[in-house]
Amino acid sequence: MPLAACAALQDTANGIRMTIAFISHPDCAAYAGEAGHPDLPARLGAIQDHLLATGLDLALRHYDAPLATREQLCRAHTCGYVDAVLTGGVAGEDTLSSPQLLHAARRAAGAAVLGVDLVLAGHSTSAFCSVRPPGHHAERDRGAGFCVFNNLAVGVLHALRTHGLERVAVVDFDAHFGNGTDAILGGMPEVLYCSLFQYPFYP
Repeated sequence: MPLAACAALQDTANGIRMTIAFISHPDCAAYAGEAGHPDLPARLGAIQDHLLATGLDLALRHYDAPLATREQLCRAHTCGYVDAVLTGGVAGEDTLSSPQLLHAARRAAGAAVLGVDLVLAGHSTSAFCSVRPPGHHAERDRGAGFCVFNNLAVGVLHALRTHGLERVAVVDFDAHFGNGTDAILGGMPEVLYCSLFQYPFYP
């Protein structure tokens, strides 16, 4: 069965149609670093091309990622770090530096917040955030591994603090350990954090 048909299936048992929110923004593809850097705008283009080629794009509801607010960012990061980034300070080791990076980083974190809002309000059954920079290496007071803000942690803490969820499970599937997410959420009793990764790889 085509992916688009799978995504749009009617749940006959509950009468609920699956709705997938696809959250992105042109700002996330607007910045680029030096030639050869692995975090390239083409990463998002490849996702969009595949959605169009498979027809899955037609089954998605598209949303523009908002800019995460300082308050939302300060739940996951120290306010000193957030302010340093917002005022043009250093974003972190091996993280691209560009005039467009700040907006992209705020959009990436804002996408996670919007995804949580859409799902918990019942407007979507799930959400996919097609954004960059990535997030799971960003710790409370520093960025790393191409990550500026920890988008996932921002979204999880928004779900807990704003929507009042009592438990959240996070499954991080990547070539690398999500050290930043673990540093921010790992000690919280209301969060179950599972990271699957290749070892020994960065970090």
